Amino acid sequence: MMRVRFWGVRGSIPCPGPATVRYGGNTPCIELRFSDPDRLIIIDAGSGIRELGNHLLATETGPVRTEIFLTHTHWDHIMGFPFFSPIYIPGTELTIYGPVTHEKDSLEDIVGGQLTYRYFPVRHVELGADITYRHLKEGVFDLGGGVTLHTKYLNHPVLCLGYRFECRGMSVCTVYDTEPFANIFTEDPGDPAYDEQMAEEGALVAAEQNQAVEDFFRGADILIHDAQYTWNEYRQGKTGWGHSPMERVAESAARAGVRRLFMFHYDPMRDDDANDLLAAELCRPGRYGDLEVIFAREGMEAEPGGDVRTSAAAGGGR
Repeated sequence: MMRVRFWGVRGSIPCPGPATVRYGGNTPCIELRFSDPDRLIIIDAGSGIRELGNHLLATETGPVRTEIFLTHTHWDHIMGFPFFSPIYIPGTELTIYGPVTHEKDSLEDIVGGQLTYRYFPVRHVELGADITYRHLKEGVFDLGGGVTLHTKYLNHPVLCLGYRFECRGMSVCTVYDTEPFANIFTEDPGDPAYDEQMAEEGALVAAEQNQAVEDFFRGADILIHDAQYTWNEYRQGKTGWGHSPMERVAESAARAGVRRLFMFHYDPMRDDDANDLLAAELCRPGRYGDLEVIFAREGMEAEPGGDVRTSAAAGGGR
């Protein structure tokens, strides 16, 4: 069994308050639980990881042993790490995976660098946990116990990985932060920089990369995908920012035979009422064939092929 729980679903910056209480105002953090083998994996360490850490200390028996897979090291995806309570507890064993995003700085330098006196009252060397950092690239990795990880480079201003976890015939896939690949060469014959051959090759490469991402999540039981913008927002000044228009996401997931799509990484300016209006339109049964579309909320839990539940504490339903 695999179970997903959302602890943070917003992008860019935390946005707590009455206008975001139903979906939640924390930045990305996802809990992925396996029952066979018994295992906890955390995807991203945004501000949502603070509540997850408190929950683990209140419910786990014995020391916390877990792995954190960082999609990338932008601030909204690592800012919660200093507030993850288990890192202060001796006996905690933590492995942090992620892409190398800067040739001069290791993953430990970037993530652990938040814990210096310049920014924080506790230094990384003073933590009680045993922490190991491991760099990831694009590929396929055997994580042991029947769990396989596939990784895919995405289209974002910093190196970013999509993750696909497979176990016992089930799959959970994350694809964020990313936007559609586009031709980097002008396609306008009237532009002085236009070159027909370069334009054709650029269009071909963009199409190939978009297809590769779609193939990456093909047939996934659960796909959690960047959906920060609508098509109109994306076209009106948001191209190149590294985030996806939600309508295109749903169309792509439907073509790829995804079973259940969770929209994720909402724009911090989009309040709950706006999300409700979009969900009423995009989540209509049958709009995208057999694909089930859901707008993720903090506290929401889902299993491949199982029900979707939202805890009372999260303040909302589907």
